[in-house]
Amino acid sequence: MLLKDKVAVITGGAGLNGLGFATARLMASHGARVVVLDLARAEPAAAAAQIGGEHLGLVADVTDKASCDAAAAAVLKAFGRIDVLVNNAGITQPAKTCDITGADYDRILDVSLRGTLYMSQAVLPTMQLQQSGSIVCISSVSAQRGGGILGGPHYSAAKAGVLGLARAMAREFGPEGIRVNCITPGLIGTDIIKGKLTEEKKAEIAETIPLARLGRADDIGGACVFLASDLSLYCTGITLDVNGGMLIH
Repeated sequence: MLLKDKVAVITGGAGLNGLGFATARLMASHGARVVVLDLARAEPAAAAAQIGGEHLGLVADVTDKASCDAAAAAVLKAFGRIDVLVNNAGITQPAKTCDITGADYDRILDVSLRGTLYMSQAVLPTMQLQQSGSIVCISSVSAQRGGGILGGPHYSAAKAGVLGLARAMAREFGPEGIRVNCITPGLIGTDIIKGKLTEEKKAEIAETIPLARLGRADDIGGACVFLASDLSLYCTGITLDVNGGMLIH
């Protein structure tokens, strides 16, 4: 039970085939009390109920600071502490550089980058009082390789920003026992790619990956459990590649 008695908050966690839900389910299996945050239309309470009655689902918009603060307050009221935050919420858009509008840019960066800042700001005061905590930020291999298979340059920019923000927070809050780390997933077979890649295209991509398959949501969930647990107590400011060898550098 790597996360026994810990309280873990996962943003963007209600999609049943997504990284966030897989992470929530795995963390619960390791003893954590899990809080699933997501937009109302994603029905986070129903997602949390699927994991178990002792877990909590809350409506929250990570692009709205007041919403993030309210969610953190609700977690404290319910469980009295916050030990883990997984900044998972993110959206993507296929677009070429010259086709990206200001609205496109704002929308993509707001969820991944502003959302990571606002939700971290919401939980950090509690972690400071506890003198402990683990924040896991979900970036992307596209931030490292200069573009992904589906997301446009603004998505790469947002996810690269997550890397920089996480490293800066790791430096700032390390002396208070708070660890901040990033995971860079490769191409993962979740709903975000549903209908966008043919089976033939998926097979072609898999042939270029040393482990010869696309990633699964549980692959990322397992890495999140590691970074949330005491197994990684001396890890902060790291970027953990979980991409099957798609990017070896």
